[in-house]
Amino acid sequence: MTGVVLGPYATQILGDYGADVVKIEPPGGDIMRHAGPMQHPGMGHIFINANRNKRSVVLDLKQAQHKAALLKLCASADVLTFNIRPASMARLGLSYEVLRAVNPRLVYCGAYGYSEGGPYSALPAYDDLIQGAACIPWLMTQSGSPEPRYVPATFADRVTGLNMVHAVMAALIARSRTGQGQSVEVPMFECLLQFVLGEHLGGQTWNPAIAPMGHSRMLAANRKPYATQDGYICALMYNDAHWRAFLSLIGQAELFESDARFTTQNARIEHIDALYGFVQTQLRRNTSAYWMDALVARDIPAMPMMALPDLLTDPHLLATGGWLDVPHPHEGALRQLRPPVRMSGTPTAIRYGAPRLGEHTREVLAEIGIAL
Repeated sequence: MTGVVLGPYATQILGDYGADVVKIEPPGGDIMRHAGPMQHPGMGHIFINANRNKRSVVLDLKQAQHKAALLKLCASADVLTFNIRPASMARLGLSYEVLRAVNPRLVYCGAYGYSEGGPYSALPAYDDLIQGAACIPWLMTQSGSPEPRYVPATFADRVTGLNMVHAVMAALIARSRTGQGQSVEVPMFECLLQFVLGEHLGGQTWNPAIAPMGHSRMLAANRKPYATQDGYICALMYNDAHWRAFLSLIGQAELFESDARFTTQNARIEHIDALYGFVQTQLRRNTSAYWMDALVARDIPAMPMMALPDLLTDPHLLATGGWLDVPHPHEGALRQLRPPVRMSGTPTAIRYGAPRLGEHTREVLAEIGIAL
């Protein structure tokens, strides 16, 4: 019972791992079906890329017969996922107490904006709002952006979706030991805060604080791709070996010993913005191809700065089978990124493409003896 990005992304990963995922949709369908571009109505690109390996069942849960069908599905299910607020689930008569009575082994996993019990609990939540609450736009300004900006991706949704995947699997492992299901809460705000504050809690890690919040390397204004004579590359001199190699490459090896800013990791962190600026001055003096060859030859971490179209012909993705040509029964040929996790014993796979709205309603309900 998930829609938009957070829940569908999480359950697609579970489907890639081999789960039988039944997507319960209202009569109008998941709203993300209608976000173009698309070839056919209700099959937008974001929906297609978050809902493979699922079967679609349409139920109007305000109708008693349809709600009864959902409860019967839950009676034999391992997991029920949803990303609407708990109060809405309760109004539908689908609280954990109700579902636990139907199936004590059910893992009941809700992903929504904020943990229950606080002043934000009843608020609606979307990716932009959660990014703002978790300081992402503010951090952009602290690192040199002229104005607050969101990360140009559904960052909060997908970070929370990854937490939802491992929360479901952890609950299933617990059930294998106890025989009992449980209610699982996966809140967007707190999940994204855990992601952000891992670095930026800073001196407030101690109580009382020993330094301000924020991580200086992450917030350095010069922490960005380096401009070269003809483009940009991404490079990172991180440890002693990297800095010695880079300074030798540019003919200034003596600086590692003579300039205290380079000599230790603590000193480099303290002066990191100035050191990023120093590297930038050097890299402007030659081409991207020159620097990539020179840095890689010296085992200094470097990568080209990719643009989206570059990924379609990326040699690494080509060599590792990263792009798959997937035939879809209604959409024709689709380009899909291979599920990134590879397992030797239970391989991930794209078994079937994203479903049309209600495509499997009769099939799935027939499996539990219901004809709607």
